[in-house]
Amino acid sequence: MANVAANQAALDPAVENAIGDQRARQSLRLAARERASTAALGGGFVLVALLTAALLPASQRSPDAWVYVLLVATYALSFRLLFEVGTGSAVPTQVVLVPALFILPVGQVPFLVAAGMLAGTSIDYIRGRIHLGRVFLCLANGWHVLGPVLVLGFAGEAPPSVSSVPLYVGALAAQFAFDLGSAAIHERLTQGVAPWAQLRAMSLVWLVDAALSSIGLAVAFAAVQSDYGFLLALPLIVLLSVFARERKLHIDNALELSAAYRGTAFLLGDVVEADDAYTGSHSREVVDLAVAVADELGLSARERRDVEFVALLHDVGKVRIPKEIIKKPGKLSDEERAIINTHTIEGERMLEKVGGLLGQVGAVVRSCHERWDGGGYPDGLSGEAIPLVARIVSCCDAYNAMTTDRSYRAALLEREARAELERNAGGQFDPAVVDALFRVLQKN
Repeated sequence: MANVAANQAALDPAVENAIGDQRARQSLRLAARERASTAALGGGFVLVALLTAALLPASQRSPDAWVYVLLVATYALSFRLLFEVGTGSAVPTQVVLVPALFILPVGQVPFLVAAGMLAGTSIDYIRGRIHLGRVFLCLANGWHVLGPVLVLGFAGEAPPSVSSVPLYVGALAAQFAFDLGSAAIHERLTQGVAPWAQLRAMSLVWLVDAALSSIGLAVAFAAVQSDYGFLLALPLIVLLSVFARERKLHIDNALELSAAYRGTAFLLGDVVEADDAYTGSHSREVVDLAVAVADELGLSARERRDVEFVALLHDVGKVRIPKEIIKKPGKLSDEERAIINTHTIEGERMLEKVGGLLGQVGAVVRSCHERWDGGGYPDGLSGEAIPLVARIVSCCDAYNAMTTDRSYRAALLEREARAELERNAGGQFDPAVVDALFRVLQKN
């Protein structure tokens, strides 16, 4: 069950889009807004770090030069271990940052973080994975370290202690506050992302940071005996590097599979269009209308994707129906109507053979000709027992069919089609879906 849930989460369209956008941006040069934001936030970070170092009480700590070198190298290594979590990304730097707060003079820790981030991103630049401007973008993301530095610095440097856990929790909260503030400003200026959306995206990342902070604190206790105690975190960092590679491979495979499903769906749409031009073009027109209704109803990204696929493939089973019935210019006989009514079952069977996501779509395709009052086919479902996606496609399918010319009748006027939908709301169609469709039509 855990593996199934993980696969579904990885295939969530919102996650796919966020990961795809994030990966695509890495190789691009910074846009004008990104350069301005990077200069302002990065320069501000350096300035505030200098002021903080000057204002904090004098430190009694004096680690040797190799401690600085190894801390920067270890931080750079951990900074490169990127875990894509939800719509954000996490790096396990807490296992280095937390002990560093107890080893170095607190005011010097922001410069350690800056050096480690620059070293880590420079490797990606040398390998051609990121644009040069993005090397310095990391400085704009360094604000998080100022929170715990200010809290612990003005509280007075002291060895780690269990009795001081409330203070450490406050320092972690300050880290998250600074992190959210800087990230929200950057995303608002560069991408127009609202702060609340940024908060939601970062919540999973903070859970990772909070969990790793406890490990970092344990490493800090080891560093009481020796400044080099932070090196005990190296085996964990190496282990996390293995997990990071496996996580990336898993996401890569999920994205490829999702792209394959989408490609297959559109290929089947092309097959339908090649088999019957009207049915194919009709299905593609229903897609646009159904997706707009889904947006009007506030459906999730996953449901919106299902609406798109079901609208595209709701008539795919008609390729199994004899052409003389599909293209008959006059009224169908009862026997012919019974045959054509099997197309939803045939569509489900076809999509089940594809399997995976399209197999799930097939179950909904089966229900696209059910009626709200229970008088539809093939299963006589009624009300909310009919999948919402099927109810949306059914309504949009009927409206599009009424407003297009058919071999046996001319298209209805929009007002006539609307009146027909209104008469059948609560009978054939879900009244809430009809209302949403009317709102979409009104906007257009």
